[in-house]
Amino acid sequence: MKDRYYDLIEQTFYFPQEGFEVMNDSLYFNGICLMDIIEQYGTPLKITYLPKINSQIQKAKRIFNVAIAKNDYKGTYTYCYCTKSSHFSFVMEEALKNNIHLETSSAYDIPIIQHLFENKKISKDTYVLCNGFKRKSYTESISQLINQGFHNVIPILDNALEIEAYQKLVKGKCKIGIRIAADEEPDFEFYTSRLGLRRDKIVDFYKQRMKGNNKFELKMLHFFINTGIRDNAYYWSELRKAVDIYCELKKICPELDSFDIGGGFPVRKSLGFDYDYDYMADQIIQQIKTSCREAGVTEPNIFTEFGTFTVAESGAVLYNAIDQKQQNDNELWYMIDSSFITTLPDTWGIKQKFILLAINHWNKEYVRVNIGGLTCDSDDYYNHESHVNQVFLPAMAKKEQPLYIGFFHTGAYQESLGGYGGIQHCLIPAPKHVIIDRDENGEIVTRLFAKEQSAKSMLKILGY
Repeated sequence: MKDRYYDLIEQTFYFPQEGFEVMNDSLYFNGICLMDIIEQYGTPLKITYLPKINSQIQKAKRIFNVAIAKNDYKGTYTYCYCTKSSHFSFVMEEALKNNIHLETSSAYDIPIIQHLFENKKISKDTYVLCNGFKRKSYTESISQLINQGFHNVIPILDNALEIEAYQKLVKGKCKIGIRIAADEEPDFEFYTSRLGLRRDKIVDFYKQRMKGNNKFELKMLHFFINTGIRDNAYYWSELRKAVDIYCELKKICPELDSFDIGGGFPVRKSLGFDYDYDYMADQIIQQIKTSCREAGVTEPNIFTEFGTFTVAESGAVLYNAIDQKQQNDNELWYMIDSSFITTLPDTWGIKQKFILLAINHWNKEYVRVNIGGLTCDSDDYYNHESHVNQVFLPAMAKKEQPLYIGFFHTGAYQESLGGYGGIQHCLIPAPKHVIIDRDENGEIVTRLFAKEQSAKSMLKILGY
């Protein structure tokens, strides 16, 4: 009977697969020997593999441009990066190498926009789509950008009163977008999204507040649903309703020419992930074109705001299983050298699953385990995968090389949700963060972005 950890993974999934392979009993991530990285930097450790950001952006551009060409679609495609997924400078600068545009969600994004412009990472031609419910500081910052000549800054109206701020603050003309308040899924707690304007109010709002107003130019409708782009009746129904609003508005608003389908392309959170990106893009383009043809209007330019899709698969968190505890006949615990609450808050807060793999000892027998973090919190654990209600890892034995494990495709949101640079639960420090890139010859280049958080820095925040 095959009972090695390698056999378990190979029999459960198609393996090896994109981004993951095993050589000499060790796991490689995008061609990088993780044991080499661990030997150099230690654990716990966060890593970001920058080339993956580029490949994800190019993948989406290819998928949509192929769908546009295949369907003889008259509009264009524009890729925007959703900054809230990861605000780190190395992420933003890497993404911007691919001739993309940006989406913001709060007033605190605007200084980043200014910094990127000052450092020639973006220009005043760059699209900046400004989403979110906007307080005074946000509308003032948006208006300031527009007044400085950023002519493709587009505030996406989240409520009917927001436009009054731009009427007052913007000196010249202002492009405007409107977010459609989509219906939530049937099993959600609310019927309608709290974000955006109600569908049945949008046309009247345009007629009453924008039509004939020389200051404003309605350029975009924004469509987004929380569950993302999925092949189910709910998604296609909501998309069709949103496109119908576009068609109705287009007939009375000739300057309207763009439709933002928001974010929502999923990423691999399991080795068993199965999603046909090409099919979904093709169907989206088909449905929009069909609806516009039936309504007798020109199909819009397509915008997307991919955040998690852009950056998630570039990230990983590596741990050392520092001890094991047999708490009863059925419950074996592997204790890691950090905390899930500190390093992977999604696993604790919303029970998110990531790809979990051993980094070494693939030829050892596998055992069923629970994984525990260092804090005294009973919720600081990880005990089942997305494909099965349990976790298997190589057996640990004393007097052998320690077992290292990794969680993969963790590059979106974890630092911001975990309070990067601030106080962590039980004062478990944020780990080192290493950036991995390749030079012009394809050779691996690493650099330490951040040291492990120090006790002194946390004590200073606490007033000691």
